[in-house]
Amino acid sequence: MIYREFQDLKLSALGLGAMRLPTVGGNDAIIDQAATTEMVAYAMEHGINYYDTAWGYHDGHSESALGQALHAYPRDQFYLATKFPGYDLSNMTRIQEIFEEQLKRCQVDYFDFYLFHNVCEMNIDAYLDPAYGIYDYLMEQKKQGRIRHLGFSCHGGMPVLTRFLEAYGDAMEFCQLQINYIDWEFQDARAKVELLQKYNIPVWVMEPLRGGRLANLSEQEAAPLRALRPEESIPAWAFRFLQSIPSVTMILSGMSNLDQLKDNLATFETCTPLQPQEMDTLLALARDMVQKTALPCTACHYCVSHCPQGLDIPGLLALYNEHCFTGGGFIAPMALAAVPADKQPSACIGCRSCEAVCPQQLKIADAMADFSAKLTS
Repeated sequence: MIYREFQDLKLSALGLGAMRLPTVGGNDAIIDQAATTEMVAYAMEHGINYYDTAWGYHDGHSESALGQALHAYPRDQFYLATKFPGYDLSNMTRIQEIFEEQLKRCQVDYFDFYLFHNVCEMNIDAYLDPAYGIYDYLMEQKKQGRIRHLGFSCHGGMPVLTRFLEAYGDAMEFCQLQINYIDWEFQDARAKVELLQKYNIPVWVMEPLRGGRLANLSEQEAAPLRALRPEESIPAWAFRFLQSIPSVTMILSGMSNLDQLKDNLATFETCTPLQPQEMDTLLALARDMVQKTALPCTACHYCVSHCPQGLDIPGLLALYNEHCFTGGGFIAPMALAAVPADKQPSACIGCRSCEAVCPQQLKIADAMADFSAKLTS
């Protein structure tokens, strides 16, 4: 196992994420405890010392399942992370209640790592609102030793990340981002990493395989990678990409069975960053994968001045592309939750004035109609 230094700690470079634990009968809310305990035992035996869970994973059962599996081990042999569920605004007044319950679920007296969960367009105002006291409460728990290291995860865009860092950046010790070779450009992960570097905040990675998509390339997609590294597995390419980013300290993978765990452990026996040619090939593959479903909007904003509804068309098309590429998911609906009803895709009246000035000749009205349909289906 490769290890990374974080302050005075030595963290396994691969962390076990408890978002996709083994389940019974395919029911996400029913965790297979025996299989989970077996995976944790194997992970501990083979050098993983970082375990990540959250209040809402597995319909609220992940923390208890992971806590039960880890309870067999001395507390100083593992690092446990969980998060405050600010993705649900109704939780903002429940910080103390939720934190105390999390300690009970996980069967611990303190958390090694604790995060503001999913800082995004929908909740940034509430997270920064002193009336809720989220920041003050968590800083007090850190002072008392019940939180050893405080950080945050972020699915929001650059403006959201910038606002959060301007407010709390000096107190944040790490940031968890969705980073993989698709999202390096598609979700502007490169710029987010560069911004964090200005604050000297190390990076934790979530979704390194983008929900498994990067572990299951087609033969055509995989061919140029196999030509460069015939011995490397396809999933390993995603991890090697992340090993090539200097500020990445922790890579979390939501492994759902023992075979996946064993494969990932084998990859993390070595650190073999990508060479320039390999990086260029991988990012070219990523662009090709995205372009098969994404509209090539260049965000020139010509369309905006011609929209009688005043819609942020480039912003909406970026969310549309994300939604189409992912095949749904929560990111676009989450971001749109912060957009007024009269600025939503459904507000498009189909006048096509925007299309008349679009250099890419995009069928914008059709995309808005399709986006609206996808969001309500």
